[in-house]
Amino acid sequence: MPAVTVEDILVLPRVPASDPATTHPRPVTSVTTAPRGFEGEGFPVRRAFAGVDLRALDPFIHMDQMGEVEYAPGEPKGTPWHPHRGFETVTYMIDGEMAHSDSNGGGGLIAGGDTQWMTAGAGILHIETPPEHLVMSGGLFHGFQLWVNLPKALKFASPRYQDIRATNVALLSSADGGALVRVIAGEVAGHAGPGSTHTPITLVHATVSPGATLSLPWRTEFNALAYVLAGRGAVGDERRPIEAGQLAVFGAGDTVTVAAGSSQDGRSPQLDVLFLGGLPIREPVVAYGPFVMNTKAELIQAFEDYQAGRLGSIPAAHADVHGQAD
Repeated sequence: MPAVTVEDILVLPRVPASDPATTHPRPVTSVTTAPRGFEGEGFPVRRAFAGVDLRALDPFIHMDQMGEVEYAPGEPKGTPWHPHRGFETVTYMIDGEMAHSDSNGGGGLIAGGDTQWMTAGAGILHIETPPEHLVMSGGLFHGFQLWVNLPKALKFASPRYQDIRATNVALLSSADGGALVRVIAGEVAGHAGPGSTHTPITLVHATVSPGATLSLPWRTEFNALAYVLAGRGAVGDERRPIEAGQLAVFGAGDTVTVAAGSSQDGRSPQLDVLFLGGLPIREPVVAYGPFVMNTKAELIQAFEDYQAGRLGSIPAAHADVHGQAD
């Protein structure tokens, strides 16, 4: 799981050790296991938020772990053209590559450690596919896509993209040098990630060495979640067991903690965890398929606008190749 690594973690800025006398560790309120499924044209995913109350997730709506899968030549799959409205999608590639195009003529390639931040806002059509060379060769594919809700006042914001390169992510070390911390968005211990967000959030990918513990300061007004991408360990001061494909929800406090098991299997020699949290929006959520709105009437209008072509059209350069979206 390469994403972004460094030769000498000890040269990085360090997250200060938490002081037990002045900090309030967040307790673990639940640990759930993500069920497996398929998305798009048939690539495997794990539904990270399945079974979790939306109030605990707010401002997040949905998250898929894509892969980890080793494709044979000719097997890599993507998604057909499809619409979105009312939220932001965050796609983070750990292994492999994904190409994207949209109805505004934008596009690009997301490779290992890169993040694509798409504000769908008022509406957009886009497509995500493995590049042709990866289809021909096959290879390892692993990443995740997170849906971040937008408040009512920003549901119809103009669509935009942010292509966040792996080299721009803020890199930190834990206090004892046992963990590499990648800050993609938000702030950790005064170090800000490059992602610009409409909804205030923090998004971190941490790699924790066997036997090491990582405690991160966390904004008290944010919720707090930890999803294990690979490996096994424990979460919270109560050291609740957790492993790959599981999500921990934390309660109130100002620090979040995860510890890597002293032994890991050969496929996942370290513990890889996504920490995410944000400022709850606390507005009604009516979601179906690719739309996240506040009312049923807005949801119906989104479908009608899509069917009428008001969310955009597939650029001529792509229409003959991919055809119309479902």
